[in-house]
Amino acid sequence: MTIPPDLPQLAGQTTAERPWPLRLLCVKIKEYVDRMSAMWVEGEVLQYNPRPSYRVQFFTLRDLEEKVSMSCKAFTGVIPPDFAEGARVILRVKPDFWQGNGSLSLHVAEIRFAGIGDILARLEELRRKLAAEGLFASERKKPLPFVPRKIGLICGANAKAERDVVVNAQARWPGAQFEIRHTRVQGPQCPGEVMAALAELDGSPDVDVIVITRGGGSVEDLLPFSDEQLVRAAAAATTPIVSAIGHESDRPILDDVADVRASTPTDAAKLIVPEVAEEAARIKEALTRGRRAVDARLSRVTDDLDSIRSRPVLANPEVLLMPHAEALERARARLTELATRTVETSASELDSLLRQLRSLSPQAVLERGYAVLRTPENVVRSAAELTTGQRVEALLARGRAGLEVIAVKEEADG
Repeated sequence: MTIPPDLPQLAGQTTAERPWPLRLLCVKIKEYVDRMSAMWVEGEVLQYNPRPSYRVQFFTLRDLEEKVSMSCKAFTGVIPPDFAEGARVILRVKPDFWQGNGSLSLHVAEIRFAGIGDILARLEELRRKLAAEGLFASERKKPLPFVPRKIGLICGANAKAERDVVVNAQARWPGAQFEIRHTRVQGPQCPGEVMAALAELDGSPDVDVIVITRGGGSVEDLLPFSDEQLVRAAAAATTPIVSAIGHESDRPILDDVADVRASTPTDAAKLIVPEVAEEAARIKEALTRGRRAVDARLSRVTDDLDSIRSRPVLANPEVLLMPHAEALERARARLTELATRTVETSASELDSLLRQLRSLSPQAVLERGYAVLRTPENVVRSAAELTTGQRVEALLARGRAGLEVIAVKEEADG
């Protein structure tokens, strides 16, 4: 571009009274940049979101030691298949200055891998360390409640991730209640704020599950969610934690230590609450199956009862008693016969004993006309026991008589 004669011809000749127009400066810078040769540069890939349908791909190249970065662009065909954020690469580039906004970028002509980037290397080292401590073990994972009383949500203020979780969860389960804590979700202050919110929600007795979410981002943006202190705080929490950082290729370490990992905030909503329509359908189906099972059971029992009632024994229950009644009648007749015979035999024996008793009874002797003489002391057996004038009593068959001895005659023995 030719400089008008009324303007300074060189940048060093400009003054406050005779400045260059900005457009002229941009032209000069572009002319200078365009004269630069192609070169090889090394760095780490950040903020790469592949768009296969686009002709040109964009990403950021960061210096490996200093926090210096520059925008890069490359034709889609130049990008290798394994190209991803965090990759350490060597690029053949040509600087390109865009006059429209005064931005400098690198046009990439060739890409070579130089190994994994420092960020990913540090993350992998920390990941191996925590895994060796058992922080990722499946037996440490806590199950999510079926229907939580309250859902703790840690997210950025006015973030789309918050709306994705809340709206989708309440669409699935209208009664879902949230306890929301807004924090920074990137930058150096992010881990501390997230840990404070996590401690507060973990200490709340009504919060049954905690969701930590953000809507994805570059490797550098997601670094706070791989902070060692934050990861250890999540592992120590007693409330189940769902990590929904929303990034597939470079998972932060929080995904590994969380009890459940959700691929997106929307996926987290599906994990923390059931679908009310699905649960209602399951309940309806269970009721239908239950009614069918009860009906089938009643039908089988009714058939069994009808079968039992149709048997002759139950149609005429007396049939069961008839054999026993006949046996009872035979036993009763036999018992009567034995009792009668026993009574008759006993009566005969008793009559014989009575006859014997009567024949031996003193009354029988008296009936034959004999009498028994008694003194007040004893029965008189010998005349020697009496004296003349003595009074004695005579016991007759019927009655008694008082007597006086007028004479005693003793008979000699023999």
